[in-house]
Amino acid sequence: MEASMKIFFSVLTLMVTVWVGTAHASGKAKNLPELKTVEQVDLNRYLGQWFEIASFPKRFQRDCTATTATYSLRQNGDISVVNSCKLATLDGKLKEATGKAWVVDKVSNAKLLVQFFWPFSGDYWIVDLAKDYSYAVVGSPDRDYLWILSRTPTLNASLYSQILARITTQGFDVSRLHRTWQPGFVSTPSP
Repeated sequence: MEASMKIFFSVLTLMVTVWVGTAHASGKAKNLPELKTVEQVDLNRYLGQWFEIASFPKRFQRDCTATTATYSLRQNGDISVVNSCKLATLDGKLKEATGKAWVVDKVSNAKLLVQFFWPFSGDYWIVDLAKDYSYAVVGSPDRDYLWILSRTPTLNASLYSQILARITTQGFDVSRLHRTWQPGFVSTPSP
């Protein structure tokens, strides 16, 4: 049994190494410029609840509405992450995922890794942030992940358009964005 566990973990380590290498290389394969983050993030101001305004659809968020992310500081300096959503409707069943994040760029605090289950982690780069921390845009350097977050369930249409213009210049394909159904929408939002 011990030998089979060693083989299992060796194969798992190899798969993770290949996956991480592929994820980081995919941005270079697309000939994208280096993703620019904001200059500085005050983590204490960033903590708290954020409402997802829009995101690139991902399998782990299928059927989610009223999606939120809540961040709090752990005693060791890492960040607790609780992502939640309601399934199918605003009154649907609550779905939650709990993880952690940690800063990898201590100069800016804008580059983090987030992990929901060991040993996998993903890039969480803050690429746009309101001066008053009322909205944030989070992406990955390969441009495969993107979230537009707000402290409120809705975002002014003009401000949303300005955010889209800025992230387009960063190489994100905003046509892939899906608006998140949040309280305050009269009907299901259009993509």
